[in-house]
Amino acid sequence: MTEEIGGDKFRWILKSGWEGLCPRCGKGHMFKAWLKVSDKCEVCGLDYRFAAPDDGPAFFSLCIVAFPLIFFVVWLQVAFDPPYWVHLVTSVPLMLAGCALPLRPIKGWLVASQYVNRAQEAGTGRLWAQLHGRDYEAGKSDFDD
Repeated sequence: MTEEIGGDKFRWILKSGWEGLCPRCGKGHMFKAWLKVSDKCEVCGLDYRFAAPDDGPAFFSLCIVAFPLIFFVVWLQVAFDPPYWVHLVTSVPLMLAGCALPLRPIKGWLVASQYVNRAQEAGTGRLWAQLHGRDYEAGKSDFDD
């Protein structure tokens, strides 16, 4: 049963995050611009202030895409010793597109993961409750809005 629930959570995180949909209702939009997270969901009103993906999308994009592409660029140079313009035509566009295009789906995945798993920095629940005028002891968090 636990594995089944975990698998459903994982599928939901992937679906809502990669499609840029609200992780609560799955209908509203998570982004108001290419990489700018909305203030709140236009359908269910989920406040996205909890979302703090920070540098995570860039890190994952670099690890998943840039490192393998660097091996390609080095192989191209060592195997064929092409002129520099070949790298400008092949390597640079591959690096730019390969690192920039996955940023939005990865950011959506991270925001959805934060919501579904109720992730926040350890020890900040009381501080956030004070900042937002909520009773921390009542057990309600930012994710319950």
